[in-house]
Amino acid sequence: MQTPPIGGWSYSEVYAHIFDSSLLSLLALQKCLNGDGVKARTLFAAKVILFFGMLPPGKRYKVPKRLVHRAKKIDKNVAQQFIDDFNSELSKAIAQIGTADPTVKVAHPRLGFLNATQWLRFIEIHLKHHVKQVKRIERSFAAAGSKK
Repeated sequence: MQTPPIGGWSYSEVYAHIFDSSLLSLLALQKCLNGDGVKARTLFAAKVILFFGMLPPGKRYKVPKRLVHRAKKIDKNVAQQFIDDFNSELSKAIAQIGTADPTVKVAHPRLGFLNATQWLRFIEIHLKHHVKQVKRIERSFAAAGSKK
């Protein structure tokens, strides 16, 4: 739960954010599956991100202000509960994704309106983005340890 030498979030905070935002994304995906979204266009920039499977490189992203308070340090038990909840909800979503109406969308805070399949793709992209962040944290701890 230690803050890394480079500053920013600890491992714990990154993992809490990953699973919290993934669960929120699954809620949005479920709304699409239930037909509780709207018929709206997906932004071109979002389509590009989804197509290439990555956020634009070279940029550090900030958590949307309405979600900042949700980033917190958690222990292994809470992390395991997040993982279990996520896996359970993900399995349900994947089983239903083939029935999703591609025109029903729910708003993402930055990417605009996404349908169920796009929400699922976003979860993957977001996770890959944070894997890179975890590796930066690992390198900063390793570099700090070698300087001692």
